[in-house]
Formats: sequence, structure tokens, C-alpha cells
Amino acid sequence: MPPKKTAVRRKKKQPVKTFVLDTNVLLHSPVALDVFDDNQVVLPMAVLEELDKFKTQSSELGRNARESIRKLDALRTGGKLAKGVPLPSGGTLRVLVTPEIEKAGLEEDTPDNALIRLAYWLGRQGERVIIVSMDINVRVKANAIGLEAEDFEHEKVNFDELYSGYQEMVVPRSVIERLYDGQVLASVPAKCHPNMFLHLTAAGEDDLKAIARVFPDGTMSEINLAIDTVYGIQSRNVEQRMALELLMDPAVSIVTLVGQAGTGKTLLALAAGLHLVQREHLYDRILVSRPIVPLGKDIGYLPGDKEEKLSHWMEPIFDNLDYLLRKTQPDQPPAGAKKQPRLLTPQERIAQLLDNDTLELEALTYIRGRSISRQYIIIDEAQNLTPHEVKTVVSRAGEGTKVILTGDPYQIDNPYLDASSNGLTYAAERLKVLPLHGHITLHQSERSLLAAAAAKHL
Repeated sequence: MPPKKTAVRRKKKQPVKTFVLDTNVLLHSPVALDVFDDNQVVLPMAVLEELDKFKTQSSELGRNARESIRKLDALRTGGKLAKGVPLPSGGTLRVLVTPEIEKAGLEEDTPDNALIRLAYWLGRQGERVIIVSMDINVRVKANAIGLEAEDFEHEKVNFDELYSGYQEMVVPRSVIERLYDGQVLASVPAKCHPNMFLHLTAAGEDDLKAIARVFPDGTMSEINLAIDTVYGIQSRNVEQRMALELLMDPAVSIVTLVGQAGTGKTLLALAAGLHLVQREHLYDRILVSRPIVPLGKDIGYLPGDKEEKLSHWMEPIFDNLDYLLRKTQPDQPPAGAKKQPRLLTPQERIAQLLDNDTLELEALTYIRGRSISRQYIIIDEAQNLTPHEVKTVVSRAGEGTKVILTGDPYQIDNPYLDASSNGLTYAAERLKVLPLHGHITLHQSERSLLAAAAAKHL
């Protein structure tokens, strides 16, 4: 008698899901089609029509629309889109026209409603349908008629657990004493990321403290809290001092600074930049940029020529420069000189910085495609950029360039981004393991008592 066959328990295969994508997903990330594993991806015809409307724009949205269209064109060589073509992830892609069915409570003929009605119809065919949209209202409407709906989770981080750049730690008294003696300690008392800071307290002695920086080689040393003035300003708290440590170190090629209004992010970045460019001559110029308007519109939407457009959008930068230049005086001729020139006003000195190419203000739209070497780049309000946009900007950095990303994840103007999905927090979390990156989250407002109260209580 032949031996009895033993039954082999096979791993139960997960049922295939059908993900119906909104246009904003592809406009946010052209690689979105590749992240749904071996499931089905469905694009309503209305999505293609919306991509077509965006493709002529010179903004990041236009570029993402064109890239998405090119990807779809390449995929169609694998078969008929209406029946399904294979995706690199192992799944399939279909492009479908919304069938003529009852409106499902969505009377208005809009692209959003066409998407929801298509998902509703697919669900009636027995498919497990999930709408993926970065539009909150789409997700709400879908849920209201009994459909599953999710945000696009790819390129998201857990903002509640965002890397702060420092941590508190209790250590033996001897560790702090050795740091006080100026020793570089060869071992770090915990697993730390490069360029991280440690708030050290001696065990049983709460008044014996030190701030140490962890270097990429695994060593650590104390940082001097009484740092000399940097371009007329001094750090007002430990967080600002740690930020300055990273900003002033040319070995740290990219710095991310997260904090609410008044914590000093932009002011510190500008002060360090002016010092490193004008006094240390480590960089050729400071390049400052900001997202111009929500949704990636370029400066063509603003009145005037390029300089006039930028001057309006860069007012917060000018305010910080004005403050810094009031704190410092320009170099003066020797005391014995016959004629003392008139002191320039802060506004005149800003104009001088622009005229002699020490400072350059540029729209993000025009940074793409450049190779930027030996410059100190500040990207302000970076929380309004997608991870893809941040990657595009940072990848422009050439040899000897330092990039600073600043922003407040609680003040996001882009309706498709939040504290977890924006490019600033994404970069801070993803780059934390790299020796060339440093990050600080600033909490304490130093602008004024009123600003601090507003940040805390309003």
C-alpha cells in the first residue's frame, strides 16, 4: 500500500482588493500606481480627463500629470486598459468609464462624483472596493454611501512620533564630568542617530547636566551653550543652540527645522547663512525660496515682473533680514579716515546683498533643472511641499551646497497634505539615519510673550 499523503497546509492568500484612485493621488505622487502590490487598481476616465487639464502647467502638478500620463502610455502596451494590464507590483490596472447607473445620492456630474459612482458600481459587482483620495470631502461622501475610503498612505510618517533630534538621558556622574573636561567620549550610552543631541542628567543629581552631540563616528562631546553671537543674535534656549550647531557645521549638508511660528527657524537659518557666506566664505551665496502659492501654482499668478512677484511673497524673509541687519553694523573705515560715509539703512543693505549676488531669492519653479554648487539654500515653508517636490529640490544640490528646510506642519496650505504626509516631516524622518543630516524640532516661542501665548493657547 502506498504511503498516505500528508496534507500540506498552504498559507491562505489574501483576497484581491480593488483600489479606485482619485486624480490628486497621481498629482501628488506619479509612482502611486506601483505601490498597491498584487491588487487591482482602477482609474475612472474622469481622472484621465483631469490629468489632461493639468499637463500644460509649468508647476510641479503639471510635471506630475505629464509623468503619470507617460506611465499610463507605457502600460497600455501590455494590453487593453479597459480589460486590465499588468503592473510592475504584480497587480493589474484598469481604466473604466463610469456606467449609467442610479446617482447613488450624488446628483451633480463632477469628477469626484463620477469616481464615487464607479466605485459604487464595482462594489455591486462583488469586488471589495476601496477609494483612495487625498481629498477629505471625497472620503466623507464615499463613507456616507457605505464605501470604504482611505487617504494615500505611501510617503507618510507618524507625526506623533516624529524624530525630534534630541532625547533626555540619565547617566553616571563620571560621564558628565568627562564631558566637562572637554573629552570626546568614544562610546554613546544609547542607540542614537548621527548628529543627534543628548540632554544628560547625572544619576541622583538633577542639577548636574550637560548637552552632548553624537557624531557620525559614534563619539560624543559637549556643546558649548555660551556660543559666540552669530550675525548679531544669540540662541535663546537649548533647542535654538542645537539648531545653530547643525546650521554652522558644513559637514551637515541638510538640516530640517520643524517648529511653530516664533520659534526662530527662519531667523536662525538666515543668521547662520549670512555668517557662513560673508564672514567664513564657505559658500558663494544664500539662495532663499518658498512655495509660491498652494497647489503648486507658479509666480505667474502674481502681479508684476519676476522681482515684484517675489518681493511680495518673500516679505517674511525681508522681515527677518531687517531684524538681523539692525542687530549688526556694516564694516566701517578706519577711525582716522577723513570722511565717514553715511550708514546704510537695513533696507539699503538688503538691496546691496541682492545687487552683489550675496543673496538670491528664487521661486521653487525655477530651481528645478539647475545644478546648484557652493550655495547655502533655505527652503522656507517646506511643509507645503510634497515629498516628491522636496526630493526634486534637494536633488539639485551640487558640490559644497548646504540645504535648510524649515516649516510648521501645523500651518499647511496645501489641501492634499497634512502633518504626516508633507515633504518636511517626511524628509526629517527618512534622513535621520544619514551622517549628512541633522534635525531639530523647536517648541519654545521666542518672538514675544504675546506670540508665545498665542502658540500655546489659541
